[in-house]
Amino acid sequence: MSENMLLHYWWVILVVIALALYKFILRVFFGVVIVPEDRIGLVTKKFVLFGADRELPDGRIIATKGEAGFQAKTLAPGLYFGMWIWQYEVTMEPFTIIPEGRIGLVLAKDGMEIPTGNILGRRVECDNFQDAEKFLANGGQRGRQTAYITAGSYRVNTMLFQVSITEMVRIQESKVGIITTLDGEPIEAGQIAGRQVDAHNNFQDVDTFLKNGGNRGLQPQVVLAGSYNLNPWAVQVEEIPMTEIPIGYVGVVISFIGQEGRDLTGADFKHGNIVEKGRKGVWLEPLGPGKYPINKYTMTVELVPTTNLVLNWASARSEAHDLDKNLSTITVRSKDGFPFNLDVAQIIHVPTTEAPKVIARFGNMENLVSQVLEPTIGNYFRNSAQDSDVIAFLSTRKERQQSAKAHIKTVLDEYNVNAVDTLIGDIVPPESLMKTLTDRKIAEEQKVTYETQKRAQETRQGMEKETAIADMQKDIVKAQQSVEIAERTANATVKKSEGDATSVKLAVSAEAEATKMRAFAEAESTRARAQADSEAIKLKAGAQAEQIALTGAAEAGRILAVGKSTAEAYELAVKALGGENFTRYKITEELSKGHIKLIPDVLIGGGANGGSSIDGLLGLKLMEMIDPKRKDPGAKP
Repeated sequence: MSENMLLHYWWVILVVIALALYKFILRVFFGVVIVPEDRIGLVTKKFVLFGADRELPDGRIIATKGEAGFQAKTLAPGLYFGMWIWQYEVTMEPFTIIPEGRIGLVLAKDGMEIPTGNILGRRVECDNFQDAEKFLANGGQRGRQTAYITAGSYRVNTMLFQVSITEMVRIQESKVGIITTLDGEPIEAGQIAGRQVDAHNNFQDVDTFLKNGGNRGLQPQVVLAGSYNLNPWAVQVEEIPMTEIPIGYVGVVISFIGQEGRDLTGADFKHGNIVEKGRKGVWLEPLGPGKYPINKYTMTVELVPTTNLVLNWASARSEAHDLDKNLSTITVRSKDGFPFNLDVAQIIHVPTTEAPKVIARFGNMENLVSQVLEPTIGNYFRNSAQDSDVIAFLSTRKERQQSAKAHIKTVLDEYNVNAVDTLIGDIVPPESLMKTLTDRKIAEEQKVTYETQKRAQETRQGMEKETAIADMQKDIVKAQQSVEIAERTANATVKKSEGDATSVKLAVSAEAEATKMRAFAEAESTRARAQADSEAIKLKAGAQAEQIALTGAAEAGRILAVGKSTAEAYELAVKALGGENFTRYKITEELSKGHIKLIPDVLIGGGANGGSSIDGLLGLKLMEMIDPKRKDPGAKP
């Protein structure tokens, strides 16, 4: 049954075989070649039956005119006739695919010789190396090609071209690519980099670069951040950070390439050429703060601080700019032979317009510090210390600081640098001298302390004395008030006594006047009565009147004599005792009439100061005058 079926369906088996081998069958029996859509047909011609060009020229491996061998022309996807199997061998190759972010470098296996001195074949029109016939016909050169193919699919004849895939060149942000070309004309004598060439699209078009006279070697141009299709056989790239000039600095550019420039500083400045931008030398115009794509091999940028710069001659201190890292404490020797250490800080300022001159003169800021500032300041203070002993140096620190400032300013002005200030820091004398000074100072301070304590004690004594006096002041005031009260009482008593004496005197005078007036009145009255009486009794009346007149005159004379004697007695007493004592006597006499005991008996003794006994006798006499009864000790009061 199975054999019958096989016999019945034999044609089906033939159809399946034919379908499986149709390409082979078409190729063998009909000379038909089918190239798939994702392939390219590479043709090798085995022989040539007739014709002059049956063999390739010497040195050629790719046939362009029907010669036997590898054919330049390829078969694109499609159906081709006449490709007999005994004459042609067709190899199916996949397309050449260049991924995104990569490029294809092409090596030509056939073509013209590359001229001597060149290392790369120049670009020719060949449809991105997809037309091998055109490449060879247009003079394509054998070897590595300057041209490359970018991302995409290409029908490349791999019998002629070998394609290598490489990464694109990527320059990161804040970085710059330094370019070195491997092909081109030699660099001019005296130059370290090639000349400036434009229109080559950041070295992506090497053929234009070479056509415009580009030089092999270091290039003055750089490429900035981005992705570039750079042929590594033609261009090498070194990625470096951009040159950053921070705030507070300027960048002085020193160019090693370019044409020789005219010196712009004049005849007075003889320390290097300062030229305009783009010329070889120090550029007159410095760069301000920012980031710059500087080619570090063709030019350098020296940072110059434009703010005040502090430099410390101190072993234990250094600023952030690090220019004073090699500076140390200055050791000097005084006139009296003592070595001591001295810390100094120097503040300088480099104006922006003077920065190129400083760099042209010294090369960099480190050389300015080491060649000018360090020897100038160090030698100044060493010389200054030799003219003084240590103690005098310490005591005249302010004056020496001002002198150093003026001297260093004069020196730095010659180097286009402003000296802002010079400051003397710690002064460390020898330990032995410091001990002597310390002991002396302690002794002086102790002396001052003792003097202060002495003055404090004197002040305290005076304060205590004043305190005691203040405490006694109450008693003194009280005693003074008592004395004043007693004096006022005595004065009142004296005034009363004086008033009483005046009253007595006035009373006596009034009494005498009254008596006189009464006598006169009686005489007048008697005379009037005598005149009115008769003549008969005239004699009697006359006799009586005479008698009365004589009696009145005698009485008046008596009263006058008594008053006169009393006045004379008072006058004599005043002369004997004195006016003031007499007054006190009369006051005492008046007081005694009232039997008032004013002076205690105990006071009639010797004086408190050892006086004579006469004071006691006078006291007894005074008491007797006040009270006559005391004459008799046995008398009753």
